[in-house]
Amino acid sequence: MESCRRTGLHGVLCSLSLLCVVLDIQLDGVFGATHVEIEHHLEMGRKLLAAGQLAEALSHYHSAVEGDSKNYLTYYKRAAVFLALGKSKSALPDLTRAIQLKPDFLAARLQRGNILLKQGSTQEAREDFEAVLQRSPDHEEAQEQLMSANELEELQEDANAAYHQGDYGATIGVLERVIEISPWDPESRELRADCYIRLGDPQKAIQDLTPTTRLRNDNRAAFLKLSTLHYGLGDHHESLNHVRECLKLDQDDKECFGHYKQVKKLSKQLDAAEELIEQDRHQQAIDKYQSAMKTEPNVPFYTNRAKERICFCLVKLGLAQQAIDACSEAHQRDPRNANVLRDRAEAYILNQEYEKAVEDYLEAKEFDSDGERSDLKEGLERAQKMLKVSRKRDYYKILGVGRSANKQEIIKAYRKLAQQWHPDNFQSEAEKKEAEKKFIDIASAKEVLTDPEMRQKFDAGEDPLDPESQQGGGGGGGQGWPYPFNPFDSGGSFHFKFQHN
Repeated sequence: MESCRRTGLHGVLCSLSLLCVVLDIQLDGVFGATHVEIEHHLEMGRKLLAAGQLAEALSHYHSAVEGDSKNYLTYYKRAAVFLALGKSKSALPDLTRAIQLKPDFLAARLQRGNILLKQGSTQEAREDFEAVLQRSPDHEEAQEQLMSANELEELQEDANAAYHQGDYGATIGVLERVIEISPWDPESRELRADCYIRLGDPQKAIQDLTPTTRLRNDNRAAFLKLSTLHYGLGDHHESLNHVRECLKLDQDDKECFGHYKQVKKLSKQLDAAEELIEQDRHQQAIDKYQSAMKTEPNVPFYTNRAKERICFCLVKLGLAQQAIDACSEAHQRDPRNANVLRDRAEAYILNQEYEKAVEDYLEAKEFDSDGERSDLKEGLERAQKMLKVSRKRDYYKILGVGRSANKQEIIKAYRKLAQQWHPDNFQSEAEKKEAEKKFIDIASAKEVLTDPEMRQKFDAGEDPLDPESQQGGGGGGGQGWPYPFNPFDSGGSFHFKFQHN
């Protein structure tokens, strides 16, 4: 202490040294963990690890490491917990620290070598296996893993050579074994994904790229690629999810942000169109799908989907010929789409072309290999019934109206035809009989189509005036007439009065 009483620079330095010693003693008393506490954390960590309570075990090992940063076994045990949690990247620094504290700790070297091999780092893995074999030449696991490291290095070279030669199929074949040895290597998966893309198999590319988002830190490129692939396949919701993950890593990433704006706009339009269909606002849905085709004109899936749904909406609107044209275009673009065939069949029914409707339903069922679609089965049965009925009498054709005609249109058509074919307008007996037959058909058509219940039956493929369908159901007509309605039956009170201009 006497020496520190000197003045000048030497005195100041001496005082600082004493202060540091005092502080070190005090801080050690405040923050330093006792041996008993460290042993307690290690014991609790061991028990919790054995019980599978990994997060709780890790917490105790953290405390043990903080209490004694010189204990190589503590680092090794914490690395074991990280590995059990699937966090190999976090385990590596602990294994490296354990090796630094105890260079001859073979278990840590072997474990680190195994991790490095799975990550595809062949050179570093080889060094660890060779270090183990230097001290323990007969170590079987180290020998096997060293052979795997040498094999992996050769396979990596073969894969890269095949890729650069453009032989993507061969590259994929080699990479199968590469990834088997090094499943945590993102480069191998990315290379195989690129090969799948070049061979036109984006689904398998997605399977390879998905784990690379976890194997690499800040893997924005993988998220963007995944978003692009899903977008091309028509899965705009999944595409949006992946590009959002990219922007979480860097909100200023220009590529991701540009793609995000495109996907978000299209996804919003498609979702809005479907909501409009659910609300029966079919014309607005058509407009929205047309806007979607302008937003994304280059990806076939979205154009095909839009045309399919426009076809559906036109059927719902009762615009038969427009629906047939739209559905035919959609069918040409996507010939195996059962929905398009179903909707075109319904358009043909609206247009009273029942044979074509049956043909479309039959073709649609060919693409339902499991036979699980009840809409196709029921639609076919209904179309076949309508075809059968139409070969007898088609009330829509008799009145010359479409299947979507309202009651006012039906009555207007009826009055015009009834006036034209009234038997009193004809002179000869033959003409009167022909006119009477026509007139009866016209009156029957009016009766069926202006009665909601009867019209519903007819639209379902059943003739409510046909005794075969109704099993002799009653009506106002006589027993000799094949239909229950006969305006000319004796004793009837059916009269017509027309105003002639």
